[in-house]
Amino acid sequence: MDPETLRRIAAGVSEWGREALRFFYQPSSLAQIGVVALCVILAFAFDRVTRHPIERQARRIKGAPGVLRIVVAIRRRMKLVYFVALLWFATLFDLAAGGPRSQIVSVVFKLALAYLVIAVASRIVRNRLASRLIKFAAWTLAALSILDLLDPVSRILDQTAVAVGQSRISALLVIKTIAVLAITLWLASIVGKFLDARVQRSEELTPTLRVLIGKVLKIGLILIALVVALASVGVDLTALTVFSGAIGVGLGFGLQKVVSNFISGIIILLDRSIKPGDTISLGETFGWIRELRARFVSVVTRDGKEYLIPNEDFITNQVINWSFSNDLVRIDVHFGVSYDSDPHEVIRISKEAAAAVPRVIEAKPVVCWLTGFGDSSLDFILRFWISDPPGGLTNVKGQVLLALWDAFKANGIGIPFPHREVLLRTPIVVQEGGAGAARAEVASKAKFGDTD
Repeated sequence: MDPETLRRIAAGVSEWGREALRFFYQPSSLAQIGVVALCVILAFAFDRVTRHPIERQARRIKGAPGVLRIVVAIRRRMKLVYFVALLWFATLFDLAAGGPRSQIVSVVFKLALAYLVIAVASRIVRNRLASRLIKFAAWTLAALSILDLLDPVSRILDQTAVAVGQSRISALLVIKTIAVLAITLWLASIVGKFLDARVQRSEELTPTLRVLIGKVLKIGLILIALVVALASVGVDLTALTVFSGAIGVGLGFGLQKVVSNFISGIIILLDRSIKPGDTISLGETFGWIRELRARFVSVVTRDGKEYLIPNEDFITNQVINWSFSNDLVRIDVHFGVSYDSDPHEVIRISKEAAAAVPRVIEAKPVVCWLTGFGDSSLDFILRFWISDPPGGLTNVKGQVLLALWDAFKANGIGIPFPHREVLLRTPIVVQEGGAGAARAEVASKAKFGDTD
């Protein structure tokens, strides 16, 4: 900004300040300021008197959370409501009395009313920080418009600029760009969530296709919002080509893993290797997929833990999808019985016991095979099928083992356990000295190698 422009701005601000002081020192202006102060005092007094009755009435509202939320929102701003109402009555009384128009009271009334409307409307945004920023920006714009300062401030901001090559970037352009970007991105987010919800409710699409379409819609709307916002404020998009190329190279190295996970997520959605609801095993993690995100997959285990596994792991590592083509899963249970048992009876009884477990399906019959002659048992393997792997595998194995235990116990089939025989080649001599002396003699013979 050149010195001549700065001098003109300083002179304008100084002249505006002198005019404002002359205006406020007039007797009529002081009277209007007194009216505004009286309205403030009365607003606090009315709020103090009506606070408890309004709260008592609010507590009586049952079964209507929407109405209760509105009442609570109004209750928190009752001082401002009373203040706006009193100022409105003051302007009406002034006009009815035929007196001059109270400029200060009118301006304060407009400012207070604008703040009240903006404060209530900003409650639509649930994020507190975003709501406060919107409220501050909207009220600042309204206040400048009410005070007829919008054009002068706009000219000052437009004159505050820097030249970047052939482009001129002013403070007004930056503010407009931020405001338009915020509005367009907010609208794109709302529309994207609405369309994504509609797609997720569509029963004609597969779960992976729903997720893919939802992500494409959200990302596409955000890109369109960016282009529209920059073009609407007059930003030359071709001027950003070199800059965006340099930024892209830097981000490519710095965000390599992020981009890799994002591309891996798109590949997973396209090849439909996993989808929400599938039961998977990845390393030591066993659970079912709750949600597919752009960067990770949410996997919930049986103990309630939720693992956020990067998409890249599902591409580069071995993944067991228990429900990829169907929900049928075969489970093997190994067991052994004593050698005095009839293996034919063992096979029959074990098949009947496993088939009686509720989660074991009947469509695929239970099979049992003799697999070997162990050191102290006949070894068998029992194979059965379930159709609900998200219900867990260990618990159904436990149910089948309990059923085998009950069946073997009812039919007199023993389950062996290892036996060990210890042979003492050195004789033990018991003397009158007692057990302690006998142990000492055995230890002495063992120490000197006495084996007679």
